[in-house]
Amino acid sequence: MNVSVIGTGYVGLVTGTVFADLGNEVICVDNDKKKIDMLKAGEMPIYEPGLQEMALKSVEDGRLSFTTSVAKGVRDSKVIFIAVGTPPKPNGESDLSAVEAVAREIALNINDYKIIVNKSTVPVGTGNFVRNIIEKFKRADHDFDVVSNPEFLKEGSAIADCLYPERIVIGVPNHHVAMALLELYAPVERPMLITDVESAELIKYASNAFLATKISFINFIANICEKAGADVTLVAKGMGYDSRIGAHFLQAGLGFGGSCFPKDTLSLLCTARKYKEDASLLETVIELNEDRVPRFVRRISSEMKPLRDKVVGVLGLAFKPNTDDLRDAKSLEIIKHLLKARAIVRVYDPVAMENARPLLKDVKLCKNAYDLARGADALVVVTEWNEFKLLNLEKLRQNMRGSYLFDGRNIYSKERAERAGFKYICIGKR
Repeated sequence: MNVSVIGTGYVGLVTGTVFADLGNEVICVDNDKKKIDMLKAGEMPIYEPGLQEMALKSVEDGRLSFTTSVAKGVRDSKVIFIAVGTPPKPNGESDLSAVEAVAREIALNINDYKIIVNKSTVPVGTGNFVRNIIEKFKRADHDFDVVSNPEFLKEGSAIADCLYPERIVIGVPNHHVAMALLELYAPVERPMLITDVESAELIKYASNAFLATKISFINFIANICEKAGADVTLVAKGMGYDSRIGAHFLQAGLGFGGSCFPKDTLSLLCTARKYKEDASLLETVIELNEDRVPRFVRRISSEMKPLRDKVVGVLGLAFKPNTDDLRDAKSLEIIKHLLKARAIVRVYDPVAMENARPLLKDVKLCKNAYDLARGADALVVVTEWNEFKLLNLEKLRQNMRGSYLFDGRNIYSKERAERAGFKYICIGKR
């Protein structure tokens, strides 16, 4: 099938690459010429395990190409995926300006029947929004359908999530277009749910907001554990054995960040308010999350006061492991607090250092964890990279001037850290 994907961020680039790998003819489109030039040269603008190898193979086989021309993507494809950014506005609403711009371009270049698929995470009602724009601006009387096909990719495992999704949700206006999308996804052989467009649009937001709620809930329990002397890892383990609850997303820590959970929860909050529904549940979820870093920094300050002129090494910059993404990363928030307290900050991340360089002007970027620890008064674990879990803690401690280890992700046991000579402070435990 001839497919175009407009937008080459995480979602668009992974989606296009996987569809090409499955045997489709795919054109990836982006208005960023620098990004397209990189892709044509075989370089990936994002870090995602396995992506480069898969993309290069499809390019060599002639199934995957890159262009800045939306017109070419539209005219040469039957199925057009819109995968552009929908960042939050200052009030939390999703900014659909990029979606609107793409819809106008599609309208101006539509040359026969097209299936336009909203792959971007968009508020309920966006399908009608896109349809109305295309109807208004199209130059010829060609038919088209607008479909919602939300993505459920996790950065760091996006290729596997695209090839082996837990479910494929397709929101369609009629049976005819449903069959076309089922044909496109048939090689994946995974469970498919066919819904109306509005339900599909809402499924993504409901899923992410629910997971965000689960994270904020276990962090709320962690707060109680710290004062009551309980162990949040044991509490979460006991909860997770209940099949109605499950163990996933019950890891207490610094809260949720990244490109999805914060903006999607805010967007759903705005939708609830738009329809005049009580949004206090989501308001509390967001409030709890916003206090995670300030609360953690207060613990650091309390242990080390004053922080002024203390050398603090931050282990991890990316918002999660196996990505170089710094969007809404807790590391940047922690560093901001530490610098405000006049601490001397060093940082290290296995992958995200280059992305961090232009953002961190007043910190030292180190070549590895042991370099980071040299002469430091404290270490702060922010991202749970496997590399950090396997560090030689004794060697790490020997490199340091002080002995504090603040574990914001609970990746070490207290016994192991204390045996290495650390004063160990983590989340949800005394």
